Amino acid sequence: MTVALRVPATPSAPAMLMRPWHEEDLAALLEAYRDPALRRFTRVLVESHDDALRWLDVRQRGWDTGDYLGFAVLEERDDGDSGEGRLVANVAVERADRAESSGEVGYWTVAEARGRGVAPRALEAVTVWAFDTFADDGLQHLELLHQVDNAASCRVAEKCGYVYESTLPPYPPFPLDGHLHIRKAR
Repeated sequence: MTVALRVPATPSAPAMLMRPWHEEDLAALLEAYRDPALRRFTRVLVESHDDALRWLDVRQRGWDTGDYLGFAVLEERDDGDSGEGRLVANVAVERADRAESSGEVGYWTVAEARGRGVAPRALEAVTVWAFDTFADDGLQHLELLHQVDNAASCRVAEKCGYVYESTLPPYPPFPLDGHLHIRKAR
């Protein structure tokens, strides 16, 4: 399965294209992972070209198996360039056990794109897509987890209708408790 989602422009933000990661994204991925804030809240660090290739391979295998569907989020350019645009985020849906009625979403935003509504727009698009795509497989709810000190992720979850469910104990490699948010299929 390969999917491309388009998020329409708003009066204050350009349109976005969400599509599986490509090898051409490696330089932008490495640049994104230079950000200390991103590194603090992610499970896997990407520090070298080889790390980036392994990271990309996991995403490509996830699409092949259908259990981890990661999207590169690209903001359309307004400079007339015919390219896809610049990388602004990553968003993913994990369905490791399709016999379960749940899945998990995760995301990050590059430093330059934070505070501009990129994460909520991308998360909402992938949430709607996942519920539509996996309805016949019994998907009933999606979980979103973040460390308690990640207030921005808490705001994104709430903006997208992911309701706070509980606080979970630390789970390595994360040193702090985490929030569990849930959004149910409508």
